[in-house]
Amino acid sequence: MTTSAAFSSVPAVVAPTSDHGSTGSRQSSAPGFLTAVGVELLKMRRLRTPVITALIVGTSVALCSMSLFSASFTESSHDPHAMPWARLLLTTGFFNAMIGPILVSVLASRQTDIEHTGSGWNLAAASGLTPGTLCRAKLVALSLLIVPAVTGQSLGIITLARFRGLSVALDVGPWATYTALLICVDLAMCAYFLWLAAVVENQMIVMSTGLLSGFIGIFTLLVPPEIVQWTPWGYYALITPAAMSATEHSQPDVTYIDVPAGWIAGFLILTVLLFTVVTHRLDKIER
Repeated sequence: MTTSAAFSSVPAVVAPTSDHGSTGSRQSSAPGFLTAVGVELLKMRRLRTPVITALIVGTSVALCSMSLFSASFTESSHDPHAMPWARLLLTTGFFNAMIGPILVSVLASRQTDIEHTGSGWNLAAASGLTPGTLCRAKLVALSLLIVPAVTGQSLGIITLARFRGLSVALDVGPWATYTALLICVDLAMCAYFLWLAAVVENQMIVMSTGLLSGFIGIFTLLVPPEIVQWTPWGYYALITPAAMSATEHSQPDVTYIDVPAGWIAGFLILTVLLFTVVTHRLDKIER
């Protein structure tokens, strides 16, 4: 379904033509946007989105921590040369490449589906809130949930590792870097899924795309960085500052690596520009 079809029922919002009207609109735009964000937070509470997020994050922590219960972990938990934190970080990056797209697709779909089923676009337009502005408000509201969710996931994995007896000093730098970059990539992917959820009424398409993106995310871990850096899913692999290295031993070594900061920054900047353009495009759609 096209963008025009998705918002065909949304009344056009006519901007004031006078200088006085334009000034008043600019003065009231910030409070109106913050109010829209607050409304989206209330919708999240009513939809029990925080509970769903907690369940997905809990599942992610469990999957990422499976290696903590293996015999190899018990042998290396006290040996800093075995790089136990790097191994755990690599495992975390593997599962997050699958769970990250699924998480943000679920959040974006639930937050937008209510607009399709409850005439939310019409109600928002009647109050002067355009579809594009509403989408941007949804992204800001969801970011207030994604940031603590991702942070809590990393802290949960680290806490569980300590509980399992990992006594080696924590590699704070790589873990903090990965957590911050994971938040940024999740928000970028959430922006794409929000746009998709807004232009497509059937949210099963959004959910299916999120599930497919999870499998693509895992596949990108096996593809050279020179290729995956051209795809949005590949950045789940590129932000992981740990990788396998060749070794003469039976078990491959895991080392820390530098992430391609330039490519990651370019991807995030491009996402901001694209999301701004497509949401403003939604504002210009008329019946």
